[in-house]
Amino acid sequence: MDSLSKGVVADVLHRLHQEAEIADGQLMQTFANEAKSREEIISKAIAAESRDLNEVYRGLADNFLSVSPRFGRFLYMCVRASKAQRIVEFGSSMGISAIYMAAGLRDIGGGRLIGTDLEPGKIERARANLAAAGLADLVEFRHGDARETLSSGLGDEIDMVMLDGAFTLYLPILRLLEPHLKRGALIVGENALEEASGYIDYVRDPENGYLSLSLPFEPGRGNEFTIKTR
Repeated sequence: MDSLSKGVVADVLHRLHQEAEIADGQLMQTFANEAKSREEIISKAIAAESRDLNEVYRGLADNFLSVSPRFGRFLYMCVRASKAQRIVEFGSSMGISAIYMAAGLRDIGGGRLIGTDLEPGKIERARANLAAAGLADLVEFRHGDARETLSSGLGDEIDMVMLDGAFTLYLPILRLLEPHLKRGALIVGENALEEASGYIDYVRDPENGYLSLSLPFEPGRGNEFTIKTR
């Protein structure tokens, strides 16, 4: 059984990726026009988050900022390969990545995904999108700062983490979740930037109990794959 190949999940994902391309097209063009290099884009983003995190993401309330279909398929495969039962996602946005992971949960018999986002409108749309895909019963979305929304009520051991929120919070969120991570847990970071938060240095240091490397697709995005080793 593969929910990504055909059926309601595949149809909803196709629609949402088309919507995301339209919604984010102008933003991507603005980045291209205003910045001279990837380094400049990253530097500006980190500086903006450091000044006012809430203001930055209020300004992106209508943008999907979602994973690509290829990255989504990778997430789905991670869920199935690891037989994950409990997943936590930082930065759920409109719910596209949650659909990929929840589809993986459904296809292996069930589980639970806890997602969080700063923007209430995104949480509302994510819930609607998961319902349209027939996966709402597998997902709980929490609205607010993840440093608060993920500080309690996580339940049993966490099998998988998806980090795709504010660049500067990747390491704080990981450290918050660490007591709940089972040995062998997968941590997938999209836009896990070396310049932000110290996350990359932390997960690539075996002394911290991780094994980590950059993903070989979508270069330049800072995609990182990590496992908890102890």
